[in-house]
Amino acid sequence: MSFWEREQGCSRSHKRLQHALKILMTLEKFSFGVGDRFARQAAAQLRAFERLAEAGVDVTPVWNKSYREHTTIGSQPPSVFAAAQAAVQKAGWNKPFHVDADHIRFETVDEFLETSDFYTLDVADFIDQSAAPHDVTAFALRHPELIGSLSIPEIEAPFETAREEVERVAAKFLLAAQEAGRLYRHIAARKGADGFITEVSMDETDSPQTPPELLIILALLADENIPLQTIAPKFTGRFNKGVDFQGDLAQFEREFNDDLAVIAFATKNYDLPPNLKLSVHSGSDKFSIYAPIRRALSKFDAGLHLKTAGTTWLEEVIGLAEAGGKGLELAKEIYVKALEKQEALCAPYATVIDVKQEELPDAQTVQNWSSKQFVAALRHDPNNPQFNASLRQLIHVGYKIAAQMGERYLDALKENEEVVARNVDNIYERHMKPLFLG
Repeated sequence: MSFWEREQGCSRSHKRLQHALKILMTLEKFSFGVGDRFARQAAAQLRAFERLAEAGVDVTPVWNKSYREHTTIGSQPPSVFAAAQAAVQKAGWNKPFHVDADHIRFETVDEFLETSDFYTLDVADFIDQSAAPHDVTAFALRHPELIGSLSIPEIEAPFETAREEVERVAAKFLLAAQEAGRLYRHIAARKGADGFITEVSMDETDSPQTPPELLIILALLADENIPLQTIAPKFTGRFNKGVDFQGDLAQFEREFNDDLAVIAFATKNYDLPPNLKLSVHSGSDKFSIYAPIRRALSKFDAGLHLKTAGTTWLEEVIGLAEAGGKGLELAKEIYVKALEKQEALCAPYATVIDVKQEELPDAQTVQNWSSKQFVAALRHDPNNPQFNASLRQLIHVGYKIAAQMGERYLDALKENEEVVARNVDNIYERHMKPLFLG
């Protein structure tokens, strides 16, 4: 039995889970995806949601972990529910929570069926694959409203779309929509159609989707009879893991507002759930877009799902470094080993990180750092001249190093629990407050 299995013990309650699935099948207006690579920070994460509720805003926690992350760590999907359930019970949390089978695909979904009630269907690999011409033609015939001039409330200029353009976009996304339908029906056959929340993810691809393309995508998904409650498009600009948005903020704000308008239009004109909302993936530390998002949500009275990805893992390392002593030594060891294995660690995340080799300090330099220097380099404070975005992104993808340490890493988290939890709880100050409270 692995250290993970011994630690987690899969202490889930089937009756409690089935009850939760029945009452949580509709996603709440605001939800926040929190990753927890090693399933040790659910209580600290939940405290951030409690603080936000105390400030007057209810946001639902969604604990997410992908198949890739489970494989890297050596964990199993039930461990996510077990950790969330333990935190909820300990805190007396009486509001909804969810467990997300993150970036799931057909070949990996079955392992998540027992203990997840939120499914992020990742169909990005099917974008740009050639669809059957007769299927494309049939789609265009079913949706004459998409051809020509289409006025959408809150969007200044009408969409002017020739039939050829509709068919081009449909051909690009049709197989992805069909795969989402196949995956949705597979889950529904085993859990019941009303027993889970469906998100469709198209963000981990090369090209952003424009608002007119998003409308066609939603029509394609509606044709597949998928009751999706959130959709994660790829936005213009760079959404690198663990660092701020890079791009034209004004363009992002226009695009985000137009996407909300498209969703409002689609829910009224297609058979889609009225609570359908945008999902922002790799939303961790995108400080500069929080204000534009907040303004747009207020304007449209719209919901939001934001996924914070690996921020918690980074805060664990910051906490260890801040603790000093053996914790700092362990944090340095993680960086040095990640530096040695940089190519292998970065390859799976190539589309969502930008690590500049020339910005990475060498191993000896980091070994000589004080606690204060290490924390300053890793903590995301763009105003601090010592902050190093490349180092932060490398450590972000370096969680495999900690997994290979096994119980030595977990023991360090336990020994430094207070300082680690204090850093994890900054979800409230650094993310929730600017996004929901201003």
